[in-house]
Amino acid sequence: MTLRRLSVLDQSVAIAGRAQADSIRETIQLAKHCEDLGYSRFWVAEHHNHDTIAGSAPEIVMSAIAATTERIRIGSAGVMLPHYSALKVAEQFRVLDAIAPGRIDLGLGRAPGSDGRTAYALNPNAAQAAEQFPAQVRDLLAWVTDGALPEGHPFGMIRAFPAGETAPEMWMLGTSDYGAQVAAHFGIPYCFAHFITEGRGCAQALALYREHYQPNERHPEPEAAICVWALTAETEEEAQFQFMSRARSRLLRDRGQLQPIESPEMAAGQAYTPAEQARLEQLRENALVGTPDAVGGQLRNLAEQLGVEEIAVLTWTHGLAARKRSYELLATEFGIGGA
Repeated sequence: MTLRRLSVLDQSVAIAGRAQADSIRETIQLAKHCEDLGYSRFWVAEHHNHDTIAGSAPEIVMSAIAATTERIRIGSAGVMLPHYSALKVAEQFRVLDAIAPGRIDLGLGRAPGSDGRTAYALNPNAAQAAEQFPAQVRDLLAWVTDGALPEGHPFGMIRAFPAGETAPEMWMLGTSDYGAQVAAHFGIPYCFAHFITEGRGCAQALALYREHYQPNERHPEPEAAICVWALTAETEEEAQFQFMSRARSRLLRDRGQLQPIESPEMAAGQAYTPAEQARLEQLRENALVGTPDAVGGQLRNLAEQLGVEEIAVLTWTHGLAARKRSYELLATEFGIGGA
């Protein structure tokens, strides 16, 4: 299958030596940049109590992006629904759709996006809410699209405002068969977080989604995408150098250490044990990192193997300029928009 659309996921990664507020502002800058380059969507993440990722409230960041862009679709990747009331999420996203009509994606997740204690702090009933996830999705879908709740539903007379001529497009995000089956049941688009599992389980989840998909008027055919981690630069050497910030962060995460990402100079200058060197090499081998033609070829191969027409790209770099340049080079490689 031909790769037709490139999109972006940004997590507002915390940078060593800089205020975390800068990371949020840089996400807003990057969204405008990616719109100018011709990317289809710009999604922002939700994580909590995470020293590496500052993005904790996607709906607020989306509002700022909506006010500073004109064409690109804007989405959450995602709202961790068990933390929240489905009605409140519906209201937030209908407000967003009023700000940017027809450009809002409501990406949902079931995972906590945090540790258990933090999930409890967000919602003391989060564990029970996770068990009721399909019912939450059903209610949210009805409120977002101004559809009907099941007969006899205790909230059947409640509507989510503001009303409008358009509505957010709901996506299910996941890394397992569970999310794929929920997306198929409700007939909504599905995006597999390839960057989290490094591809493990992706083909199976997509196959399940397509096999069990329930067509509907809004989405008569299944719509699947994947999100990958990728980084490009003019040369292989520069790409691998910039990748050291991400690689060291992954190495520290393996030890249970979450912290802002370091500069590539600092990351490359550390002393590593043979075991750590082996882990770094493994990370390099598995990563989509290199020149635009090399990374572009890998993305095209993934699209063909998995039968997807859209891939969202997540990129971490210590400096915003390197991140912007990576997206510029990919845009040029694929000939999208104004690139």
